[in-house]
Amino acid sequence: MKNIFEGRTWKFGDNIDTDQIIPAEFLVTMDKSELAKHLFEKNRPGFSRKVARGDIIVAGRNFGCGSSREHAPRALLGAGVSCVVAESFARIFYRNAINIGLPVIEAKIRIEEGDNLRVDLASGTVENRRTADKASFKAYPPFVMMLMQKGGLVPYTKERLGCTK
Repeated sequence: MKNIFEGRTWKFGDNIDTDQIIPAEFLVTMDKSELAKHLFEKNRPGFSRKVARGDIIVAGRNFGCGSSREHAPRALLGAGVSCVVAESFARIFYRNAINIGLPVIEAKIRIEEGDNLRVDLASGTVENRRTADKASFKAYPPFVMMLMQKGGLVPYTKERLGCTK
């Protein structure tokens, strides 16, 4: 995983719950590519066909609230979303995202949908490339950065245990 992400933004509001991210009827698989096909299907029909690898979700407060399913961050990864920037996250979503290697950044930055955003995990900065607006966030501690570099908790643990499968 890299430390700097640049991508087109998709703007969401407050209290985006896990059912909006991936509706419950599609939770029959953990395959992130399959989940990605239904990303935001009910509140943004066609979103999964528009989002591109490297795009960035920007939201308001309490992103990922609702049920504690890991499917939501997995669907975002499957769609190619590079990271999520929000004013705040539901704690269980935040931890699930970290566990599977999806960077989640708590910062508030003004954007218009489609703006290009630059996120630097190492320096703890977010910049809107169109407006030059910047925001800071608390950079991840070294252990979390290492987890993210390995692709999440499971790949990290497998490597530590010397597992080949």
